[in-house]
Amino acid sequence: MGSGVLNRCYEAPADPCGCSQQCLFTLSCCALSSQQVFSPKDVLEGCMSPLMLSSYSGWVLDRIVERSNQEITPSKTSTPNKSTPRTNQLPLEKVTSASHQGSSPLSSTVLSETKVLSLGNFICIFFWCVLVVLTVCCFWHLCNLQEGLRQRQEQQEQMVRAVYDLASEQLKRFDELKELKQHQEFQDLQEVMEKSLKETQGQQEKLKEEHRHRAKVLNLKLREAEQQRQRQEELERLRKEEGQERLRRLYSIQEEVLQLNQQIDPNYRHKDLPKIDLSAYSSRGNQICGLVSGLIRTTSERGFPTQVDVANTERALQEMRGLISSMQQEIAAAVEEKKRRDEEEKRQKQQELLKKSQMKAQSTAPAQLPGGKQTKEGLQVKTDESIMRWYQELQDAANQCVTSFSEISNCKDNEVKKIKTDLQKAATIPVSQISTIAGSQLREIFDKINNLLSGKSVQSGGRSVSVTQHPQGLDFVYYKLAEKFVSQGEEEVASHREAAFPIAVVASGIWEIHPRVGDLFLAHLHKKCPYSVPFYPAFKEGTSMEEYQRMLGYQFKDSKIEEQDHFLKRMSGLIRLYAAIIQLRWPYGNRQGTHPHGLSYGWRWLAQMLNMEPLADVTATLLFGFLEVCGNALMKQYQIQFWKMMLLIREDYFPRIEAITSSGQMGSLMRFKQFLEECLQKKEIPLPKGFLQPSFWRS
Repeated sequence: MGSGVLNRCYEAPADPCGCSQQCLFTLSCCALSSQQVFSPKDVLEGCMSPLMLSSYSGWVLDRIVERSNQEITPSKTSTPNKSTPRTNQLPLEKVTSASHQGSSPLSSTVLSETKVLSLGNFICIFFWCVLVVLTVCCFWHLCNLQEGLRQRQEQQEQMVRAVYDLASEQLKRFDELKELKQHQEFQDLQEVMEKSLKETQGQQEKLKEEHRHRAKVLNLKLREAEQQRQRQEELERLRKEEGQERLRRLYSIQEEVLQLNQQIDPNYRHKDLPKIDLSAYSSRGNQICGLVSGLIRTTSERGFPTQVDVANTERALQEMRGLISSMQQEIAAAVEEKKRRDEEEKRQKQQELLKKSQMKAQSTAPAQLPGGKQTKEGLQVKTDESIMRWYQELQDAANQCVTSFSEISNCKDNEVKKIKTDLQKAATIPVSQISTIAGSQLREIFDKINNLLSGKSVQSGGRSVSVTQHPQGLDFVYYKLAEKFVSQGEEEVASHREAAFPIAVVASGIWEIHPRVGDLFLAHLHKKCPYSVPFYPAFKEGTSMEEYQRMLGYQFKDSKIEEQDHFLKRMSGLIRLYAAIIQLRWPYGNRQGTHPHGLSYGWRWLAQMLNMEPLADVTATLLFGFLEVCGNALMKQYQIQFWKMMLLIREDYFPRIEAITSSGQMGSLMRFKQFLEECLQKKEIPLPKGFLQPSFWRS
């Protein structure tokens, strides 16, 4: 039954009289009259707390009981329901009396049920009241919340506007403060810059003052330096003028010495003085000329001559003058002696004429002068006439060759110029390519040159070239080829001595097939190196010193003579090439014929050199180069005669070279002396370096 009552308590009972609603309204009014605001938190706390009856519950319960009695009284007349329990059929008086009396058990039971029912209704009503109160409270509170939210939103907006206005004002103040600060910083910076500018201006003024002071000091130093430079230039100018004057003096002394030397004729024979011999004067005169020439070369290489050099040359001139004076005195004494003898002979003849009548059948024998040959104390200066004729013939042949191709040489036509250039390249480039790399390569070069001279076409610079392209082409190629061989001697062989042999073997082979190339080669060689004749050009009156030195083989660049070392190097290269040519033959040529210019010419050159007075620094260099290259071949060819000549060089000719050699020119002489001593000691002259062995031609 309790559960049924409890279920009915949670149900929504019908309330026809509206008491429940009145009670709820009363409670609501009471709640509202109390003007107490319930928050949701309070409502939730009320729901969580245990249920408690209000002080009005007794009044409410009485009203409910009263209502219940009114409902029960009319129900007495109604027929009881069969399904209704007995307890529900009890009369209300009993229940009421039981409730009041409390003595009867039945009444107490009915009363208890009634109470339970009333309590359930009360609870339901209470919950409805609570629910209504909660709903009203929530609604009211929601309205309050919305209003509060609106007010709070307005407050927030006002606050935001106030904060925005405050922030704007603060931002304005910040901008003003920042602008003020920037203005102050700008003013401070401007002040600092003005201060720095003033300091900089002060420093600049100070620097300008220092600069003016330094410029003044520097100008003083520059003026002093300029004055010093002018003084040095003046001194240098005076020194140069004095040096040039001394050099002119040396040249005039040399010219006078050479002219005086020309007055000494070793072959001088007076028709009345058959016994007089001037060879000693000629030898000494040549030595004096060599000393003066060597001194001038040395001073030219050093710069300008000193007073000591002038004094030495003047002493040499005085010695030459004394030599001429002595020679003239000797000639005058000989003439006086001849006159005396002539007068004595006249007296003797007169006496003989007086005695002639007394002599019978006697024939007087002619008087014989005890002339006889005398050993010459000096050597000759001039070359044999036969050699000079040969030399002149070669030079004439070279000049005729130049004349023969004058048209191709001087033609202004572009086509002829092109042919000339191609022919010159075809002739000279192969000679420049000669080397000791391989014998096959050397043979190709030889064949190319031989084909060109034979009139065949050869390739040069990507074009076909032939001497038949111009009537004067062959003479032009002959001349240029011979000139190129000689220039290789003074350039390539002078720098690399071993290069003499491959160049010489090609030149020798071409010479054998084309003899005109050999004649032109000798003409060019003699012109570049007159000592290869051998020939010492004589100084002629009216010839300038530069022209005379060119005749001696010296080269000039910008009117300045080449250094002596370079001159000796070129001469040595030319002699070495000549010495290699006279002993080599082209291995693939005709072995039946003789060499066109063989060892006999080398023997003749060596003999002629030893018959002539030596020249300082030149003779030793040429003899050493010639014997080092060709000595082995001459030794095999002439054997004992060659060794006799070597002894003659050491015993007789070497002291002559040493006598005219100064202390600064002893290098080549010492090398030559060492070479002689080693060869005579070993009785053998070794093969020269770079000599082409048979294995070379198989490479």
